[in-house]
Amino acid sequence: MKEQAQEKTKLHPRNQHRERYDLKALIAVCPELEAFVTTNIYNSETIDFFNPEAVKMLNKALLKHHYNVADWDIPEGYLCPPIPGRADYIHHLADLLRSSNYGKIPTGEKITCLDIGVGANCVYPLIGVHEYGWKFIGSDIDPVALAAAEKIIAANPPLQGKITCRLQTDPNDIFYRIIQKEERIDCVVCNPPFHASPEEAHASAVKKVSNLKGKLVEKPVLNFGGQSRELWCAGGEERFIQNMIKQSRQFANSCFWFSTLVSKKANLDRIYDALARIQAVEVKTIPMGQGNKISRVVAWTLLSKEEQQVWKNTRWQEKKVD
Repeated sequence: MKEQAQEKTKLHPRNQHRERYDLKALIAVCPELEAFVTTNIYNSETIDFFNPEAVKMLNKALLKHHYNVADWDIPEGYLCPPIPGRADYIHHLADLLRSSNYGKIPTGEKITCLDIGVGANCVYPLIGVHEYGWKFIGSDIDPVALAAAEKIIAANPPLQGKITCRLQTDPNDIFYRIIQKEERIDCVVCNPPFHASPEEAHASAVKKVSNLKGKLVEKPVLNFGGQSRELWCAGGEERFIQNMIKQSRQFANSCFWFSTLVSKKANLDRIYDALARIQAVEVKTIPMGQGNKISRVVAWTLLSKEEQQVWKNTRWQEKKVD
């Protein structure tokens, strides 16, 4: 019998999820998870990743065990993201900041991160607050999602004052009405809608689930869920990122590092062209991988080298006490 991999080597070295899930430890903090545990073909305990309720309960246990989130829930049908991949983005973002800060990751509440499309799950802020002590602003165009995120924050005292949610009232805008005058954002995290239409989203789900099950599944149940606004937008990932890049020019002095996930490699050349048009000072592409899935983060800054120096010296350096 083929052996099951014991370590997810493609994940970031600081990612807490490189090892196989410790189901005993997870059940200890979240007893409800036990009802979803099964045995796989390797004769190891696991959960049914085709079952949305099982995935949701696993996330609840992971967030409680690893990130001190005692109370977490999302409304039915909303995106229930894979925690290891979300954690990877946060750790790579920390390395990005380190690359601009004399080789040291800036931590604590002096760092403010903007999560574009925070969603009902609020996962990026939950991980970032725990791992690095950063403060977060979470924006979204869906008031129901924001209400759910705010409920999570309110239910967990350690998060008080660390995460602020802001409603974007115009779905065509990304930074306008979210970044306030004189506000400074150290880094932006974004997981843009992947598909260009609901039909494309459905076709992708059919293909994915059918491939995994080895047979055609015409009405797939999405194990990670997702509302229409979370899964698709006009023009899909490419147009969303193009719009984000264009608008970032107007907030050049408000943010050090803009960044976004790019799932489709085919979109990269047009993204680089758009960054060249706005004269990005520096562009970095950070590869990420989980299982057979390969993606990447594209990050850019519009600050000159001199402006970067001032930023990190005034915001990121530890203040000496006489």
